[in-house]
Amino acid sequence: MKNNKNKPRKNESKRDYKPRESEQRKPKQREEIDRPEQKDDFVIGKHAVLETLKSDRDINKLFLQEGIGGGKIGEILEAAKERRIQIQNVPKAKLDLLSDNGVHQGVMVATAAYQYATLNDLFEVAKEKGEDPFFLILDGIEDPHNLGSILRTADASGCHGIIIPKRRAVGLTGTVAKASTGAIEHVPVVRVTNLSQTITDLKEKGVWIYATDMKGQDYAEWDATLPLALIIGNEGKGISRLLKESADGLLTIPMVGTVQSLNAGVAAGLMMYEVLRKRRV
Repeated sequence: MKNNKNKPRKNESKRDYKPRESEQRKPKQREEIDRPEQKDDFVIGKHAVLETLKSDRDINKLFLQEGIGGGKIGEILEAAKERRIQIQNVPKAKLDLLSDNGVHQGVMVATAAYQYATLNDLFEVAKEKGEDPFFLILDGIEDPHNLGSILRTADASGCHGIIIPKRRAVGLTGTVAKASTGAIEHVPVVRVTNLSQTITDLKEKGVWIYATDMKGQDYAEWDATLPLALIIGNEGKGISRLLKESADGLLTIPMVGTVQSLNAGVAAGLMMYEVLRKRRV
């Protein structure tokens, strides 16, 4: 598919975006256990916790399983002490409860809820790096492990930020943080009410919109050097018709096997690294 529009759109208007928002995770309640930290969000797992401690995010408390040790735990303790964060040794059962039986590896932190970015923040990231904008638009990703994986690849491939909808999609939770292995602290995420309107705003700022589709252009032939945003669809339903129609171009990943679909995180990873490859040529 050829695109005869060879120049980015001019910046026709500026918009004021809503202030940062936060999302609070609501842990399960049990009357017999004192839970003063119940309004906090939680990050679990050694690597994710260490990355969070190294970030500038507000942290209320570090929880350690009684008797746990090891090199990584030592690094975590050192980082917590440097920031003068309260450390509490608790039984494994307490961590199981707070993490909803997640794989906490004996360590977790109670943090302030994750802060969402604005569209302007994403453009600032690209500007600071001296690069044309490259964003991901996730249309209804519901699996927190998929979102965590996408965040991890976005950080590795140089994506400047991710845009997600407020409704019918996973937000920034502790499970997402664990799956991202700390990348959640480095990739800004914008949460918007209306993806269609956001796409219109991006176009007005000179960003080209592409969507993945079985009938699209081979992604190997795609000009990924323009300012762009790439739409990745829901794990089961794919990209909504309205968003697909709003795209400047459709892209497909060739497949020669029997199964003609890819996991959303895998598809996003392939596309992100195609952008990185072409921008390095």
